[in-house]
Amino acid sequence: MKNFEVDSHLLEQVTASSQVFEGEFLNVFRDTVELPSGKHSIREYFRHPGAVVIIALLPSGKIVFERQYRHPLGRVFIELPAGKIDAGEGIEQTARRELREETGYVADEWVHLGVIHPCIGYSDEKIEIFVAKQVRREGEQRLDHNEFIELIELTPQEATMAVLNGEITDAKTIAALFWLSKEII
Repeated sequence: MKNFEVDSHLLEQVTASSQVFEGEFLNVFRDTVELPSGKHSIREYFRHPGAVVIIALLPSGKIVFERQYRHPLGRVFIELPAGKIDAGEGIEQTARRELREETGYVADEWVHLGVIHPCIGYSDEKIEIFVAKQVRREGEQRLDHNEFIELIELTPQEATMAVLNGEITDAKTIAALFWLSKEII
């Protein structure tokens, strides 16, 4: 399935590219592309440094979740711990750092489950999914000055029900919970 050579008839060729916005976190680009038909079109998208999401399994069998306000939608969301990959940082290193900073937990065992691309129509973002096992508390949260996170614990069944009843709508969390079934089975 990963033989992308067979997809060559669907590929677009970039003929021009420009950065139209440079932010502290996201950069916006506008590309002119030649379509498979030979016509041209514009593609605008965000470049993102990448991120990780962590399923932290407690000895009780519950999973660590966060409640956090998200400004673009103006509400509090239930999500798994996650964070941006810093320049030069490996993905597992990012996962370990983010779990410790956001929750105060550490883990003895780490398993990389897979990757998702959450916004393929307008961003190059990829999120690496990890499960953390043998999780234990090692101090308090070390939140950034602009982070305010409340921790909660849910069983996998409670988390599934929260997705199905609309309490959890965060895409990375839903995708990671799907991948968790691969690890548990």
